[in-house]
Amino acid sequence: MQPSLYNTEQAAQFLGVSKAFLERDRWAGARIPFIKIGARAVRYSPDDLESYLNQQRRFSTSEI
Repeated sequence: MQPSLYNTEQAAQFLGVSKAFLERDRWAGARIPFIKIGARAVRYSPDDLESYLNQQRRFSTSEI
């Protein structure tokens, strides 16, 4: 069974990036949507992560 929300480590593994990448992304303006629960807990929706990946799809290296 797939968890309904991922913590930072699980989200990083799903995306194939480091935890630090996601932490920097949140600090710099969050291109990757996240959910803040309470004062410290950060979670990611698998649907949001999949959507982010789809938005990054390129067909040429000259695309921005």
